[in-house]
Amino acid sequence: MAILMLSVLVLAGRMVYLQIFNQSWLAERNLSQMEQKRKLQSPRGTIYDRNGNPLAMSIVTQSLYGDPKMIKKSPEEIADLISPYTRIPKEEIIKRLQEDTAFVWLDRMMDPEKSRAVQEIINKNEIEGLAFQEESRRFYPNGPLLSQVLGFVGTDDEGLDGIEKQFDKTIKGGVTQEMISVDQNGKAIFGSVLTQFLPDKEKSITLTIDTTVQFIAERALDKAMAETKASGASIIIMDPKTGEILAMANRPTYNPNNFSNANENDFKNRAVVDMYEPGSTFKPVIASAALAAGTWSVDTVYYDKGYIMLDDRRIQNWDGEGNGNVTLLDIIKNSLNTGMVKIGLTTGKDILQKYVRDFGFGQPTGIELPGESSGILFEDETMTQHDVASMSIGQGIAVTPLQMVRAFGAIANEGKMMTPHVIKSINNADGTPYQVTEPQQVGQPIPADIANTIFGMMEKEVSEGGGNKAAVEGYHFAGKTGTAEKLNPKGGYMDGRYIASFIGMGPVEDPRFVALVVIDDPSGVYYGGQIAAPVFKDMMSQLVRYYQLSPSVTKENKLKDTVDTRPAKPPVTKSDTGEIIIPSFTGWTTGEVRDWLHQAELQFIPDGTGYAISQDEPAGSTVPPGGTITVHFVR
Repeated sequence: MAILMLSVLVLAGRMVYLQIFNQSWLAERNLSQMEQKRKLQSPRGTIYDRNGNPLAMSIVTQSLYGDPKMIKKSPEEIADLISPYTRIPKEEIIKRLQEDTAFVWLDRMMDPEKSRAVQEIINKNEIEGLAFQEESRRFYPNGPLLSQVLGFVGTDDEGLDGIEKQFDKTIKGGVTQEMISVDQNGKAIFGSVLTQFLPDKEKSITLTIDTTVQFIAERALDKAMAETKASGASIIIMDPKTGEILAMANRPTYNPNNFSNANENDFKNRAVVDMYEPGSTFKPVIASAALAAGTWSVDTVYYDKGYIMLDDRRIQNWDGEGNGNVTLLDIIKNSLNTGMVKIGLTTGKDILQKYVRDFGFGQPTGIELPGESSGILFEDETMTQHDVASMSIGQGIAVTPLQMVRAFGAIANEGKMMTPHVIKSINNADGTPYQVTEPQQVGQPIPADIANTIFGMMEKEVSEGGGNKAAVEGYHFAGKTGTAEKLNPKGGYMDGRYIASFIGMGPVEDPRFVALVVIDDPSGVYYGGQIAAPVFKDMMSQLVRYYQLSPSVTKENKLKDTVDTRPAKPPVTKSDTGEIIIPSFTGWTTGEVRDWLHQAELQFIPDGTGYAISQDEPAGSTVPPGGTITVHFVR
């Protein structure tokens, strides 16, 4: 009895100690066993295209975790059962379940069918110590479409590239804590939540991208890659009046839903970060500078013998052939290196450098994407005549595709250069605008009349010159082809390696698009007019239908309709000083103009064939006998 009474007194004393003196410690221990704090991650904001189509969204997924201290089965047995459904290999699962901790991740953001399969295994085999936690996972419904622009998100909701990285703080979900009661297996008891803070919905982003235009560009790019076996390629389509990027595509590419399968080359947004020598596509920029500065005119005649010597350096045309007397239109249309070098040397480095920088080269455009390059120009102090000659034909400098699109957007927009942008607006959770991007003019490198003149010459490049493979039936587009040797990172050029490109704008009556196609290191044929121009045609043929643009009322048809009603050819007349008075040749056929000028004892330079649409020597002007007349024709 004494022993029994002593035992009761000891137990009573122990209870008093635990219930009164050690109460707080026991309460904390109880909570640690029955309650868990878990992070609650609110979903990232959605990214939309300009028409409200989702490009990136967040979905709720299941993440599998384990408590190594609570498992009853061996780590090897558990790994054998669940590893067929997890991205973590069997050996890693075993290693994690052997750790001296109460929490380990076994697979995060699982695909729904795989998480369901694992849950069935847990239930069927009565596995303790494994459970799921809901997490927000980024999903890209269009797969690889626009991948380098959108970027991707890591497992901890951190934007790692593209828009996701650039606007991570804007659209990233908030993190809060929730306290829940759990059973011995770590599962929430009836989903109970002792403390839960529901996070606010995040801001969303609307891009200037049109998903349909992007799809057209990417499909054209895939076709070009298959035909040319190129190592890479880029396409940019921009509205020259607003600077809105309608499409930006690159190859190679990747699927941001499975970004771990891609490499650094796949992630690269070539349209923004790549630098390359533009070659002949740069010639209209140089021509614009010369016209604007008054160092050259549309009437200036240059005698092209097929090459030009600069000290001991011989610069020749792409075909090595001479073209005799040529004007600026011929130089642009036929992409004559000799004429461009002469224009550059006549204009001088100071003027050229000024206008090239006014066009935005040598500096980033400021687009809302990471990693943009600035390009490379010659240094003013060390620039030589050889450097001037090189730059005049698009060599010795480096530009980005986006810089080219911005510059040629100015030519299509009467000299007004707009800032390229991909963000149309950022919206609050309730749909109200938080930030709206307004079109911003960044400068006017050339006057409107000069821009229109160059634009018209680039139209000739497509309708009659080396860019004819870019022509879209029923519509007028302007453009310029380019073929440049590929730069060697160690210096110089790579033998037999080229970059083919084409930049185009239009329709010329009301330019809606400026588009650049760059094909890097093609196999076989490498001329821009042969492989890049057809890609432009392919895209524009679809875009004019998508935007429901009416076919051009062609000048040719107007002229043909007036051929029979125009006045008879005037006789040859002379001024008091004996010079020939030039009539208007508009609507005349090539043969009629030739016969009249032969009768007037004047030299004839025809530009094209068909019906006359313009002439370098205006009607009413006088020309001495033996002078030269240039008339432009279209079919």
